[in-house]
Amino acid sequence: MEEPAPIKDTAVKAIQDTAEAVTASASTLAERLEQWLDSFSWLPEPAVGVLSHVILLAGLLLSAWFIYVVFRPLILTWMKHVINRTPYSWDNQLFGHGVFRWLTHLLPGIFILLFAPGFFKETPLIAKTLNTAAELYLLISTYFVFDSLFNAIRSILKSSKVGAHLNLTAISQVAKLITALVIFLLSIAAILQEPPVALLSGLGVLASVIMLVFKDVILGFVAGIQLATNRMLSIGDWLEMPGHSADGDVEEIGLTTVKVRNFDRTITTIPTYALISESFKNWRGMSESEGRRIKRSILIDTNSIQLVTPAMIERFHEIEHIADYFTAKEKEVEEFNAKLPEDRIKNRVNGRRLTNVGTFRAYIEGYLKNHPEINQEMTLLVRQLAPEGRGLPIQIYCFSADKRWAAYESIQADIFDHLFAVAQEFDLRIFQEPSGVDFRDLFAQGETVE
Repeated sequence: MEEPAPIKDTAVKAIQDTAEAVTASASTLAERLEQWLDSFSWLPEPAVGVLSHVILLAGLLLSAWFIYVVFRPLILTWMKHVINRTPYSWDNQLFGHGVFRWLTHLLPGIFILLFAPGFFKETPLIAKTLNTAAELYLLISTYFVFDSLFNAIRSILKSSKVGAHLNLTAISQVAKLITALVIFLLSIAAILQEPPVALLSGLGVLASVIMLVFKDVILGFVAGIQLATNRMLSIGDWLEMPGHSADGDVEEIGLTTVKVRNFDRTITTIPTYALISESFKNWRGMSESEGRRIKRSILIDTNSIQLVTPAMIERFHEIEHIADYFTAKEKEVEEFNAKLPEDRIKNRVNGRRLTNVGTFRAYIEGYLKNHPEINQEMTLLVRQLAPEGRGLPIQIYCFSADKRWAAYESIQADIFDHLFAVAQEFDLRIFQEPSGVDFRDLFAQGETVE
């Protein structure tokens, strides 16, 4: 028992049989037209063949024009009616981007390709010319079918979760470029009447030219794949790249360039491969986190740092955010100092003592832990940094709950406004380098003394 032929082979054979039947019908029609014209005795014999070819050519072109102008719009109207009644959205994207419109462009070319060999069987030159023209028309229409299809797929994926993390613009441009190269190769083969495989032998030289001409495109293509694969950059990310004067939101990731709209509303374009060869900062991690980092220091004048006096202790007990801390710390110090000999504890250098800068640091920490705009679930610390000749840095490291730029800056400013103002309540001075006013007052005091 013979095995049934594969579905693919059956479909190909059916198409071939249909094409052969159409060609045979066209050939029969041409023969009958010539016989009919030959029945007119007043027509000279050479004119019969010429007139037959003219009538067939005119009929072929008019039929193709009728398909393009009348039949094609009717098909599109019917398809639009069907698509509007479906519950899906992807078919609307396909129709809106012109996929079906360019598909119907294939009909006139297919019509000429089927009927031309039969009509002009006796004149191979005309048949060959019409076939070549029809093939070129079909190839160009096919390119635009794929072009509109890639645009539609990009629009469909852009609204999905998967598409949000893919460089759809670059992928689409690469697909279009590959399609254009294939269509170009097939077009040259159609003009030269050579199989496309025969042209591959010359692709070595062509590849060298392509590498030279499309260097940026190739580099951008490779960079785009790396960016998409490693999720290094996506549309909407905040990109900071000082070397290219870029500091803003990524609007488009293309095959050769990345478009960034800076916060001053200017637009910067960066070569795509530069994002692989150079370093840049992507603020996506901050945007996806639960807070935005505050990392800033207050410089304390070291000349104002001192041990806490009884008068200070009385004042510090009244401060809200350190009252409990100060009571516990004072008890801890007393218990430690009670173990020391009485003659040694009289000297304030011996034993443990509270300082105004340590108390201020505890106040800052308590103030931040009670601040409503600070995220208490993320890292919060107040620490000393090494002094480098510009006072003692007290660094604040925490995260604001509101990540919006304007709100973040306002929260940060309010915190430091308060801390600068209350530092003097701890008998501390903020370090500030001398200004012209300081030197002027110093000289004025010297003149007064004299």
